[in-house]
Amino acid sequence: MTSNGCGDQGPLIQFPFRLKDQPHHSGYPGFELSCTENNQTMLDLPVSVKLLVKKIVYKSREIIVQDPDNCLARQLRNLNLAASPFHFKFEWDFTLFNCSSDKTESYGFDQSIPCLSIPGNPVYAVYSSSSVQDMDLSSCRRLYNASAPGNRDYGDMIFNGSEFSLKWLKSICRSCPEGGKICRLKKSNSREPETECIKGVSKKIIVTGAIFGFFLLMLVIVVPYRVYSSNKVERDNKVKVKKFLEDYEALKPSRYSYADIKRITSQFKDKLGEGGYGTVYKGKLSDEVFVAVKILNNSQGNGEEFINEVATMGTIHHVNIVRLVGFCADRFNRALIYEYLPNESLEKFIFSKVVKNYSLSWKKLQEIAIGIAKGIEYLHQGCDQRILHFDIKPHNILLDHNFNAKISDFGLAKLCSKEQSAVSMTIVRGTIGYIAPEVLSRNFGNVSYKSDVYSFGMLLLEMVGGRKNIDVSVESTSQVYFPKWIYNHLDIGEELHIRIEEEGDVEIAKKLAIVGLSCIQWCPVDRPSMKIVVQMLEGEGDKLTMPPNSFASTVPTNLSKPGRVFQQELAIISELE
Repeated sequence: MTSNGCGDQGPLIQFPFRLKDQPHHSGYPGFELSCTENNQTMLDLPVSVKLLVKKIVYKSREIIVQDPDNCLARQLRNLNLAASPFHFKFEWDFTLFNCSSDKTESYGFDQSIPCLSIPGNPVYAVYSSSSVQDMDLSSCRRLYNASAPGNRDYGDMIFNGSEFSLKWLKSICRSCPEGGKICRLKKSNSREPETECIKGVSKKIIVTGAIFGFFLLMLVIVVPYRVYSSNKVERDNKVKVKKFLEDYEALKPSRYSYADIKRITSQFKDKLGEGGYGTVYKGKLSDEVFVAVKILNNSQGNGEEFINEVATMGTIHHVNIVRLVGFCADRFNRALIYEYLPNESLEKFIFSKVVKNYSLSWKKLQEIAIGIAKGIEYLHQGCDQRILHFDIKPHNILLDHNFNAKISDFGLAKLCSKEQSAVSMTIVRGTIGYIAPEVLSRNFGNVSYKSDVYSFGMLLLEMVGGRKNIDVSVESTSQVYFPKWIYNHLDIGEELHIRIEEEGDVEIAKKLAIVGLSCIQWCPVDRPSMKIVVQMLEGEGDKLTMPPNSFASTVPTNLSKPGRVFQQELAIISELE
């Protein structure tokens, strides 16, 4: 079967390829193509990798493709050509490194990847044939190994927008085209797909069918027009989630059916945890790609958390933010699929009595704090719109296999313009114990990105103390509210002596404490921005000065009981520019 493709300028589609809406026998397994809203042709490969098709050369069994986002390196981690009939025409093995300083070819680094890099953290690709002894890896972290298409003329890897070739080896149709016949998939009980040659359709039948189809199309368009207009009000009142999925159907996170979710999680076999919004299970997309699948509770809210997660996380990519792999919205079933992080949450390491507090060194705690701060700074300044998280706490900070911090759970997030000095809110967002004072009472100021700074400060002090900031179980009543206790000790020059084990731990603990106290100032204007916070954490601790005493007045009672996610109705406050 032959198709004109997705548009007038698109490639001709014929066997072994087929469009997804065509019958299965019209194409060979693994050769499925799809059309975008812009009439572009996409090749779908295993593990949700999509490539833009530029040309198909059937004679040489070659398909010319390009990454739609001009960032092939981002997709290569999930690409598994072993599960498809294709292979790279020219191939190079490489390793990606994330560095905290710029490198040059003189240090042995072969190619930079701008689309994965952020200011201050460039990403480089290194050929497998390169000698590690020639490279300066002192400020770099290995990301992953993969293979990439190569350019024969320049001897280079193609990462940033260039076209490349995929080939398929198997001659599927043999002599069908030479005999004037059409190739199609044969109905057979055999495990291996088989093809057969059939007679083609005559031109007379094609012309007759085209004329009949034209009149039928006109009838289909004209008759339903009035029905379409009369049902406009009903369409506008569809549920929020369905409308969202229609508007954002082309977003990068892949959409899965509920049957896919059950397959990925092996019928929900391995439960990782449970929270107020749903249950999390471990899943597997392939033999090497593990994921965490959160099944959302249907009884919670009106789909706002689901929309927030997909709309926010589906458009951002940062080393300190959990990656959203996909989602499911199948009838009443909703699920979110994230990258799997084996070390779970930061809460496990700073609060749990099972895992000893000193399992994370002070140096590692400092690295985690810097990672969280950089992630929040990216949300505030690195995106087109500022993203306010509103639920920064240890439970929502996940750790990968190297204990690198990644911010998760954007169910309470809110988008706003970078020019806004305040945002409007009708309900309190966040978890008691981490909510900024102005979120609970406008007497402290307007709600803004500084509210996330306050939550980060409370998290930082809990990392220092290895305990909840408010703990009525301690022996000394002066230690019940830990931030006030730690301020009083530092203010009079006393050492903290908290789990100090190695030389240099005192300086790190003191620096983290001072930065945390600076972030939890009652008045939002007195708190530093996250950019300044990152500079403070990366700088020398002895250059930091104690912030003003924000504990002169009594701590509000509604801040003194840490607990679950809190939402309380508030009067609507207009947005301020």
